[in-house]
Amino acid sequence: MLDLLFVHWHANPVLFNLGPLPIRWYSLLFVSGFIIGWYVFRYFFRREGVPEKLLDPLLYTLLLCTIMGARLGHCIFYQPDYYFGSWSGFLEIFQPWKGGLASHGGAIALLLGMFWYSRHYGKEYGFDFLWIMDRLCITVAFAACLIRLGNLFNSEIYGDVTSLPWGFVFDLRGETVPKHPTQLYEAFSYLILGIVLYRIYRDRLDRVHRGFFFGTFLTVCFGMRFLIEFVKEPQVEFEESMALNMGQLLSIPFIVAGVALLVYSVVRKAPAILVKQ
Repeated sequence: MLDLLFVHWHANPVLFNLGPLPIRWYSLLFVSGFIIGWYVFRYFFRREGVPEKLLDPLLYTLLLCTIMGARLGHCIFYQPDYYFGSWSGFLEIFQPWKGGLASHGGAIALLLGMFWYSRHYGKEYGFDFLWIMDRLCITVAFAACLIRLGNLFNSEIYGDVTSLPWGFVFDLRGETVPKHPTQLYEAFSYLILGIVLYRIYRDRLDRVHRGFFFGTFLTVCFGMRFLIEFVKEPQVEFEESMALNMGQLLSIPFIVAGVALLVYSVVRKAPAILVKQ
């Protein structure tokens, strides 16, 4: 009878087929995050007087950095022996559809991409790296929520065995016992974080300092990621012998950076809103 409390999850990861091409839920949700981000950024730019012509290069930079960074992050952090141990493995680095994207790698690539973007466009239009990151982190929170929902539809990156009534039995993976739906834990935490940051931006932008949004995002997002990893199954075999898994080890520098940014924001007291020279 207790089994009735659990969710038997066997959703088809393919939404529909476009001829021979399968359109997956993950792909749709992944792209949707960028589309939503484009519209949210348009609101930011309009409110603070940044030309909308900068939206397209921003979108292209984000897409390129996210896909390349997430793919390389998985290959380097989780399976370097496979991807760099043979030519066949190395060639699979350039085939992200074969699986394996790491959010930490995507985050690092985004930082590098936004540093370039702010240097290339910021001087002319009056914004800097922290200004763009303060706004980007709000859209990233919503996009990350959608990506984790995509992981749920793929029945991947789930947690350990649980007796809690909201446990999911991932039938497509051959599971017979309920597991923590860690995809939903992360998705909800990112959604709440995005809503809170957006409302602060909308209602209290004149009361916070530059770096506040980005610092809060790093601290809360990767802090939640660090905690949720305790109930997540190891992604690769070598994690089974580690006190902290790779996701947690990679989260620590981001948490430290977030706290440092919050302190910097309070000390420097630069206005969060764009003040053109």
